[in-house]
Amino acid sequence: MMRILGIDPGLRCTGWGVVALDGGRLQHIANGAIQPKPTLDDAARLQIIFDGLCEVINLHQPDQAAIEQIFVAKSAGSALRLGMARGVGILACGVNRLGVGEISARAVKKAVAGTGTADKKQVQDMVTRLLAVTAQNADAADALAIAIAASNEAGTAASVGVELGQGQAGKEQVGKGQTTGGLSAAIAAALARDDVSNGGKT
Repeated sequence: MMRILGIDPGLRCTGWGVVALDGGRLQHIANGAIQPKPTLDDAARLQIIFDGLCEVINLHQPDQAAIEQIFVAKSAGSALRLGMARGVGILACGVNRLGVGEISARAVKKAVAGTGTADKKQVQDMVTRLLAVTAQNADAADALAIAIAASNEAGTAASVGVELGQGQAGKEQVGKGQTTGGLSAAIAAALARDDVSNGGKT
């Protein structure tokens, strides 16, 4: 069984989620959100995010982590602040000797919802179906989606080249939305379970 930590970085709220892929079974381990007080300065917020992620890593002992790539933000200032939160997330993994890969928002949507153009609600609904759990908030749900997308037949995105220091080639592979092997089986099993519990109605 491999445990994967997904991180959805943000200075206001950093979502995190841990899933495990064991053969053909996708399992929810935990999820949550780190929400520094808005009155704090950026340095204090970043310290809280760092400490919170380190605590999550130490508590749940993931084998691999994945974080969303930076997308085009509303402004340069927003991109800079998002980058700071993202950097702290990567640092927390590095300090704890946890390999962390990058995955695009489009790849996350394709892996979880079947299309790279899915909206946030579709992704969050699929996370709920796949893991049979309601995430703490939208950011935690996004983090779980990142963790799910980073999973594959080896239980971690590392087997398709997305690990610390692996380079662009691996990122491009995941960017194509590969969800073969164990992840595909886990998704199929979770959806079948959900259909049965709903009397065959989708």
